[in-house]
Amino acid sequence: MKVANVDEMKDLDRRATEQFGISEDLLMENAGQAVCFVISQELGIKDKKFIVFCGGGNNGGDGLVVARKIHSDGGDVKVFLLDDEAKFKGAARKNFEIVSRMSIEMSRISSIDSVIPELLDCDAIVDAMFGTGLVRRVSGIYKDTIQLINESQSAVFSVDIPSGINGNTGEVMGAAVKADYTVAFGLPKLGNLLYPGYEHCGELYVSHISFPPALYNSRTLKVAINNPVELPERAKDTHKGSYGKVLFIAGSSSYLGAPYFSALSFLKAGGGLSYLATPKSISPFIASKGSEIVFVPQEETASGSIALENKGELLEFSQTVDMVVLGPGLSLARETQELVRKLTPKIDKPLLIDGDGITAIAEDLGRIKKREAPTILTPHVGEMSRITKMGVSEINRNKIDVLQRTAKELNAIIILKGAHSLIGYPDGTVFINVSGNSGMATAGSGDVLTGTIAAMYGLGLALEDAVRMGVFIHGFSGDVAAVDKGEDGITAQDILDYLPETVKLYRDNFAEISENLYESIFVV
Repeated sequence: MKVANVDEMKDLDRRATEQFGISEDLLMENAGQAVCFVISQELGIKDKKFIVFCGGGNNGGDGLVVARKIHSDGGDVKVFLLDDEAKFKGAARKNFEIVSRMSIEMSRISSIDSVIPELLDCDAIVDAMFGTGLVRRVSGIYKDTIQLINESQSAVFSVDIPSGINGNTGEVMGAAVKADYTVAFGLPKLGNLLYPGYEHCGELYVSHISFPPALYNSRTLKVAINNPVELPERAKDTHKGSYGKVLFIAGSSSYLGAPYFSALSFLKAGGGLSYLATPKSISPFIASKGSEIVFVPQEETASGSIALENKGELLEFSQTVDMVVLGPGLSLARETQELVRKLTPKIDKPLLIDGDGITAIAEDLGRIKKREAPTILTPHVGEMSRITKMGVSEINRNKIDVLQRTAKELNAIIILKGAHSLIGYPDGTVFINVSGNSGMATAGSGDVLTGTIAAMYGLGLALEDAVRMGVFIHGFSGDVAAVDKGEDGITAQDILDYLPETVKLYRDNFAEISENLYESIFVV
């Protein structure tokens, strides 16, 4: 499913009217109907008590449609306006006039105190105060109302996006409604999917409000949810080389976990041959835990990291594999960091750079730009800051734009790791991943990700799909682990151990996972 920014959504609305003759009135009617459908499904309407909070724009107009449909379906509804009714225009104005003629109590809020008794006696609240175009911080009566809604014990249904959430960034603009259910119109907005906006939405529904697929599937929309891709079947007559050969250049005397997790996760997720180039002094220790790994012991620096003198052997060995992973646990030793910079432009196989490898290459991004074979980078936001020379807060406010620009400049696939990791491609395409949980914020989790991506490539997916499916399966494995163990205390070992079961679940339930988008977004 595609995801739109605010301007793209406005353009879709305009095109719906100009190209297909779908009037603003009809779009607003469809939006209100979609919200009422969800309310009916989740709570019921007849004989229930509702409060609808409306702002003065089209979001408020949508709320007025909801109010009259609740009234029509036998619910008891009261409307509170937070702005001057004179601000209603077009379809919103028309719906205000319709509601005014009905036996629906509608009044302008002058004091938040007057609303408190009503909130204590209602079954549900409909939040239709702000739409997706909010750019200023919430204050005054709006802020007071949002706080009151969040303190209530009633079910909360937000119209399009929880009021107070920035539609482009997911940022909380001073205060924001914490909804139990949100119904987005046309397409989900970036603010519906990016944190912290996502966690304010509750269960997220989407209604296309009668847009034709030509609009909501438009190629001009570059951002989408990371939808599942079916994994190639494993043929009966195969051997270990049929599922990929990957060289992991990783590890140092201080970091034994990173090489182990990355190299073994490749095998656990379905890969064939895992070669680990790691300092010779630590090879026996890693082999005691991961004996299935094939070791390529390396000469060391005085500090126990991979020495620069191994460059020739590593380049020669890289010619025999399908993919190279460079960086997990390599350390920040000067000589090893220089080794990364020298290897990067010379390796002519798909190259995934992670962890300490990103730190090394961030000092000379030209090494990546010189590459002809595909490059994959897996930074968290701090490492993305080193790559872009931008502050973390600035990146967080403009994640999509920064990712699109950087992927294009470096001609690389970039996974910006975090809650709902983003996968960006040089052509501007971005996928928002929805699998995973907070328990995965643990040491070594990113190393398991590198091996899982490599495994998806080894299984036969095209590299572009292998990257995003590696991200999805990695998050899915964390979710499967959390079902058994809870999110507290999950370790990278747990994510690793659950990979085989996760891949099996993915294969066995692919149709269901595809249909409900991993139980994160429901289409109505």
